[in-house]
Amino acid sequence: MFTIFIVFGMGGLIAIIGIVFGSIKSTAETKEREKTRREIAAYIAEGSISAEDGERLLKAGNPKTASELALEQQARHASA
Repeated sequence: MFTIFIVFGMGGLIAIIGIVFGSIKSTAETKEREKTRREIAAYIAEGSISAEDGERLLKAGNPKTASELALEQQARHASA
């Protein structure tokens, strides 16, 4: 009986640690993405790059969301 509690306790602990580290990773990625966006905006403001180039840079780094992928898939099926 005691062994069952240890097994489930360790499994729960591993799950909690995974969730915590996943949250930390996600937060760090978001922070860096926003830092990059601010830097690109600063380059645009000082005139080092054009607004169109800045927009292209911002779009290049953004992963597509599930809804954007679904819309593209629907458009492909509609045109076929």
